[in-house]
Amino acid sequence: MMNVNGIDGTPVSEQDSGILDVEDEDEEEEEEEGEEEDVPGAQDLVDFSPVYRCLHIYTVLGLRDVFENYYRKQRRKQARLVLQPHSNMHETLEGYTRYFNQIVGFFVVEDHILHTTQGLVNRAYVEELWELALSKLIAALRTHSSYCDNPNLVLDLKNLIVLFADTLQGYGFPVSQLFDMLLEMREQYGEILLKKWNITFRQVLDQDNFSPIPVSTEQEYKNYTSQFPLQDPELDKLPFPKKLPFSEFVPKVYCQLKEFIYACLKYSEDLHLSSTEVDDMIRKSTNLLLTRTLSHCLHYAIKKKNVGLAELVQVIINTTHLEQSCSFLEEFISNVTSVPPDSATAARLYGMSTFKDARHSAEAEIYTNLNAKIDQFLQLAEYDWMVALQGGGASESSDYLMDLIAFLNSTFSVFTNLPGKVAQTACMSACKHISTSLMQLLLDPDVRQISMGALQQLNADVKECEGFARAGPVAGFQGDTLLLAFSDLRQLLELFTQWDWSSYLADYGKPSCKYLRVNPHTALTLLEKMRETSRKNNVFAQFRKTDRDRQKLIDTIIKQLRNLIAQQQA
Repeated sequence: MMNVNGIDGTPVSEQDSGILDVEDEDEEEEEEEGEEEDVPGAQDLVDFSPVYRCLHIYTVLGLRDVFENYYRKQRRKQARLVLQPHSNMHETLEGYTRYFNQIVGFFVVEDHILHTTQGLVNRAYVEELWELALSKLIAALRTHSSYCDNPNLVLDLKNLIVLFADTLQGYGFPVSQLFDMLLEMREQYGEILLKKWNITFRQVLDQDNFSPIPVSTEQEYKNYTSQFPLQDPELDKLPFPKKLPFSEFVPKVYCQLKEFIYACLKYSEDLHLSSTEVDDMIRKSTNLLLTRTLSHCLHYAIKKKNVGLAELVQVIINTTHLEQSCSFLEEFISNVTSVPPDSATAARLYGMSTFKDARHSAEAEIYTNLNAKIDQFLQLAEYDWMVALQGGGASESSDYLMDLIAFLNSTFSVFTNLPGKVAQTACMSACKHISTSLMQLLLDPDVRQISMGALQQLNADVKECEGFARAGPVAGFQGDTLLLAFSDLRQLLELFTQWDWSSYLADYGKPSCKYLRVNPHTALTLLEKMRETSRKNNVFAQFRKTDRDRQKLIDTIIKQLRNLIAQQQA
């Protein structure tokens, strides 16, 4: 050890100079604390004696300022090196750990120097270095963490940053900016979780058989009801074997929703947040999962090409049960955050609207799908529009229509499990579509001529449809409500087959009119097609009085219909 002579000529060491008095006091305190916790301090891990010697020498020589400036300049350079992250730091947790260890080591050393020397560094200098470090550290973390798409790595990084911040805070450094950045990272963590759960939900949907779950034992039943809060006393009473109303998709999705909530909770731990703040963050994230991720997955499943009517029916049943489970999900969040769901600050889950939207989408898809199936049958219709009128009884129903009715009966037998009025709406929609399609066949511009025989055949087919409607294929309709779907077509055919033009023209527009639903434009279009047929038939029989009279009658009615339409427009 180098000694320097004092004023009185006696040798002076670092200990005698009084420079390390603070160090001695700190060491005594640390020794006392070490009796309680055997944790090595900075002086145990780093040899500070070269710094102390240099400081002592420069102080005795009267050049203390020179050494202070030199020391601070060099340490600033070292700080910039320490704060430079490795290019691949984001790939592993070890990369972040080494980076944080470098920074902690640097500032622990500076803190020790601050407390064991008399002014080599001061609080303002250390705080200035910390501000520099904090800005570069946060910028580096924002850049590198943005590359990460692994939620577990982000969670580990968050825990590492919390440990880093708490350590530095223990040395008196302000770390609120780090916790603010952790809240920013939480948004990124949430997005990564949503992507992960999007894949999970897609897999669950792709693997689902969209069939009610069969259970044969009490243990099996309890296993499913422990996964999903099923409330069905009537089902509880049924003997085994029995079926749960929903498919495997429901308990799997519910369990995944809970797993997501746990994942959100893990990130919120140790961020010094209140229970209310944690609860709010989890509810907002869960709402995003429901309204964005799960909603998109459900619509994807509904719109797939190979999804049939039976699968769509099961989707409606599934989403109904998931909607009912939202209250249990809210209770679950309250249990993990200790914030009552009825608290004024607790945000509500939007799951109900998500599942309602998915259900409405599935319902609309059922109507579209059903109408597409009906169109396939109608494409097989081959009406002979010029067929002669058959005497001695009514015509038989067309084969294609009999097949269509058989299909509808089979389909609606599956719809008995549908909730609410979906089955009734689907049935009414199907009947209206059939009626509208048959009307379009009549009014098709490519069909220029129609005989009374063709109308007789169509009338037989409509009667078959009306028989289907009267049989009540779906429960819940009052009276002959379903028959109303065919009323436009029925009144039009009645008007022509009974040739009741005097009643129609006399009573048109009156509430008591027998043919109230027959539009004069429609009647005129069909009548003109019949006139063309009559004219063609009269080419070789124009001298027969009955044919001439019928032709004149048709012309007269057409004229009257045109006058009626003109009056309406006026």
